[in-house]
Amino acid sequence: MKTFSAKAEQVERKWFIIDADNQIVGRVAEKAAVLLRGKHKAIFTTHVDTGDHVIVINAEKAVFTGQKQYMSYSGYIGGHHTESPKSRRVRHPELIIEGAVKGMIPHNRLGRSVLRKLHVYKGSKHPHEAQAPATLKVK
Repeated sequence: MKTFSAKAEQVERKWFIIDADNQIVGRVAEKAAVLLRGKHKAIFTTHVDTGDHVIVINAEKAVFTGQKQYMSYSGYIGGHHTESPKSRRVRHPELIIEGAVKGMIPHNRLGRSVLRKLHVYKGSKHPHEAQAPATLKVK
């Protein structure tokens, strides 16, 4: 018996849509990360991008269950910045979901290619109607 290894160009990619309205950020991100990596497929191969495209809508309506602070440091004196989820939601709500998903995928070239298939939008409108995405429920 030979070991099966998927080829990236032979993978059939589907489109899924997740509505983040009144959903917990971590659960939405976990579901999106599994779909992006392709871990839900029988042909999953760790070193090959076998995942699907994921659209997340209503990113500004996702909720947190605990305390969270977003921190960044530029490397310069006085370059330490903290931001609350409330202020980030006002400024750029897509970054909340994108950052959560980014932390759940590999931090290498494969992870960067996987992240290109994530599409996060502020409202319920998105420009991917032609791909006929399937709707998914987050538990």
